[in-house]
Amino acid sequence: MLVLGGTRFVGRHLVEAALANGHRVTLFHRGRSGRGLFPAAEEILGDREGSLEDLKGHRFDVVFDTAGYLPRLVRRSAEALRPSTGAYVFVSSVSVYPQLSATGEDDPVHEPPPPEVEDILPNYGPLKVGCERVVGDVFGDDVLVVRPGFVVGPHDTIPRLPHLLERFRSPGERLAGRSGQPVQLIDARDLGAWMVRAAEEGARGTFNLVGSVLSMERLLDTVRDATGHDGGVVWAPDEFLVEHQVAPVEGLAYWVPSVADPLMRVDASRALARGLAHTPLENTIADTLAWLGREAPRLDSAGTHLAGLQLGPERERELLAELRRRT
Repeated sequence: MLVLGGTRFVGRHLVEAALANGHRVTLFHRGRSGRGLFPAAEEILGDREGSLEDLKGHRFDVVFDTAGYLPRLVRRSAEALRPSTGAYVFVSSVSVYPQLSATGEDDPVHEPPPPEVEDILPNYGPLKVGCERVVGDVFGDDVLVVRPGFVVGPHDTIPRLPHLLERFRSPGERLAGRSGQPVQLIDARDLGAWMVRAAEEGARGTFNLVGSVLSMERLLDTVRDATGHDGGVVWAPDEFLVEHQVAPVEGLAYWVPSVADPLMRVDASRALARGLAHTPLENTIADTLAWLGREAPRLDSAGTHLAGLQLGPERERELLAELRRRT
């Protein structure tokens, strides 16, 4: 098994699952983080935007692409590996679906942007669609596309759940979004284990990899129990949060306006039929807290950007005061 990336978050848990199942694993990464993390795995240092010559002379049953965001670079990797690799597993995203659409694997997706568009964050979903199509062009039917939802767990590099946990570690009232909102979170370890097993079984096609649908109350009650938070939760209507320009998902505890609820009700029946199992939410949160207690999260460029959208203590106090004034 070749893993493009493999030292951070989803890739890291994927490699752990592959090694635990006895596979021979090679990592191709830049060496900027996690160098030497897996002594049992072979490492090839390189950049997919640079030379891929060091991958030649190797043969792989399967490649896992955990860090493909630009169609141009995914095409370079896929074309370089096609002669010596049996199958390509591409980690995409449920962001390929327009937020207001249904979200089964066969439903419509975004159109990919023009080739010159490479600004990842504002074009994340359409670029992932472009990457999926590139992999299909190069590998034909020998492709497994995985579309995760919101991924959580230890070693998270985009601090959505860590930020939520830190907020509830502080005393006092906490602002929350709409109480009846659905939420879907998948543990990165479940995602990694499923991908390895699916590759072992020769699975092909497209699969949504998301957690069970739970309520915002259930999520926040579990967070409060885990952090020992004894303050109240103040529920805010969508209209209030939109008016005050609170960022969906990042700004407040996975909150989305009701029009975007399909984003939190993605159909995972196809993956469940192939053995997807979910770690209990309580375990995921406990393990994430334990990890946070051991080390500070390392943010990638996306995580750094998203952290700037998150609700700070002063802004939260202002919003709570304004909400009380109106009610």
